[in-house]
Amino acid sequence: ALPIMAGYVVLGLPCGILCSAAGMEWCGFALMCILFYSGAGQYMIPNMYLANNPLSAIILSVTLINTRQMLYGASLSQFCGRVSKRLAFLFGATVTDESFGVNLARFINGGWSVKSALWVNLFSQSAWTLANIAGALIGAAVSLPTALASFAMTSLFICLLCMQKVSKANAIAVVGAILGVIVCKCVGLSGPAILIGALAGVGCALLFSLKTGERDDSSIKVGD
Repeated sequence: ALPIMAGYVVLGLPCGILCSAAGMEWCGFALMCILFYSGAGQYMIPNMYLANNPLSAIILSVTLINTRQMLYGASLSQFCGRVSKRLAFLFGATVTDESFGVNLARFINGGWSVKSALWVNLFSQSAWTLANIAGALIGAAVSLPTALASFAMTSLFICLLCMQKVSKANAIAVVGAILGVIVCKCVGLSGPAILIGALAGVGCALLFSLKTGERDDSSIKVGD
């Protein structure tokens, strides 16, 4: 968990600064880190709030970006068949992108237990929570430019984009999302632009895949 924890310090500090700039108290944000453990989702909330997006657009956008957690849970559920429901629930509730990758590789290699995987999740979540609290306290004490902190979210999604498999469907998803946001901005729909653009990109890629029969082998392996 140590490499994940080190990365979360770098990402958690600007996230806490943004939440402080949005008017959130550190105790409330600490509770959100515990109950709503989602790095990308937690970045989106203060960014969209500071950009004057409506509450409905914030909720729908964060919900959309967090649907990936269901895929993580479905992929890891095959290793939880022999553990208690309470342990499996706690393990599933604390999974995030980085800990999913580490634990999945460990499970596949063998000799790894759900309890050990849970410790990886909890150490990672603790580092994320403490880094966010520290960032919120720094943001409340020192005036820092929010534009600099908010770029951490942009760089995070750029990293996620670069990690995707290069395929025609993914390229169409990227172009479709960009065009969707541009069209929304041009017609005055600034609030739901991100959500509509994301849905447009996913829809275009899905139609392309259905029409051409292009499939992602990596997703088939995970599903199997």
